[in-house]
Amino acid sequence: MSEPSSRVLLSAEGIAKRFGQVHALRGTDFEVFPGEVVGLIGDNGAGKSTLVKVLSGALRPDAGTITLDGERLDLHNPLDAQRRGIETVYQDLALAFDLDAAANLHLGRETVRPAPLGWFGVLDKAGMRNHAVDAFHSLGITLPDLSVPVRSLSGGQRQSVAVARAVAWATRVVFMDEPTAALGVVQRGQVLDVVKRVRDQGVGVVLISHNMPEVLAVTDRVEVLRLGVRVARYRTADTSVEELVLAMTGGVTTT
Repeated sequence: MSEPSSRVLLSAEGIAKRFGQVHALRGTDFEVFPGEVVGLIGDNGAGKSTLVKVLSGALRPDAGTITLDGERLDLHNPLDAQRRGIETVYQDLALAFDLDAAANLHLGRETVRPAPLGWFGVLDKAGMRNHAVDAFHSLGITLPDLSVPVRSLSGGQRQSVAVARAVAWATRVVFMDEPTAALGVVQRGQVLDVVKRVRDQGVGVVLISHNMPEVLAVTDRVEVLRLGVRVARYRTADTSVEELVLAMTGGVTTT
């Protein structure tokens, strides 16, 4: 395992977001370092999903500053984030179930072989498959058959494909929203192994989860949101499930 860098990779300061009369974020701060897994936790309505959407370009904040590698970042949409090496694995996976794993890995990023005489090119299926094989291998992901539609894969295998798709293109940060939800014990372990491999490649990983033992098992740090504000930060080695739950419910403030 690589040691997390002391350099802040992605930083959010004073992020505010309002939906009508609802203040989802109230001046929230957040940091991600290279080569670490940071847990982002909080009760329902704490603002976790809203913060992730802001940091991944899906929502525009009403106030606050985001920086990436020390430079101010102004994201207008998720494509802006992706161009800067920021990817997101959503809870619904967003996979194309009728396509195979290699095609899903390149969804929206298909490579084309140039055609002779200036005609339209054709999909480079062999090249995309080779890239997919390398990507899955680097993350320790084993699939029974790369040529079958992902709908025929298990839940854990589908989740691994979704994670690999993000990681294959992420150079800086990956947000993972409840990546082990509805998975069995063995499948959860496989996905968490992938999370650790991503971290070891030097990418910052943000894990959003309600599973506190799982958070403690895989993260380096934990940041706690409550009612749209960061209320606590912990080094994972120095905290416990009880302390995290206490912070989530308003019993502890360390920031």
